[in-house]
Amino acid sequence: MGTWGSGNFESDTALDHLSLVIDRLVSDVTGAMTGDPVAIEPDEYWGVAVPCNLELLHTLAEAGHTTGLPAPEVIAAWKQTFLTVWERTIDDLGPSPAYKEERRAVLNRTFDQLAAVARQETAD
Repeated sequence: MGTWGSGNFESDTALDHLSLVIDRLVSDVTGAMTGDPVAIEPDEYWGVAVPCNLELLHTLAEAGHTTGLPAPEVIAAWKQTFLTVWERTIDDLGPSPAYKEERRAVLNRTFDQLAAVARQETAD
């Protein structure tokens, strides 16, 4: 395996590892988005973990450490699915109007920023 620099991601082994991490993040989101919608309700594990995974993918992409992100259309479909469940169930948890508005904005931004880097990746 080759090494071309002293950075943490400047070897074939490091990129193999990174690929496994990215694949896991994407696979987990894919599974959550195609599974039982109850699993992505705001107070369920995947309702919290999906946005975390998307943010991690975005952070890696912004640092230049991802390839093979899902297509922007896939991310848009995930957003639609996730936010539909979120809107349908968030009021059952009794959030304040301010929290609900702020959280909705964060969720929208999270999906949109990943879709933007995925569009850029396909354009390159």
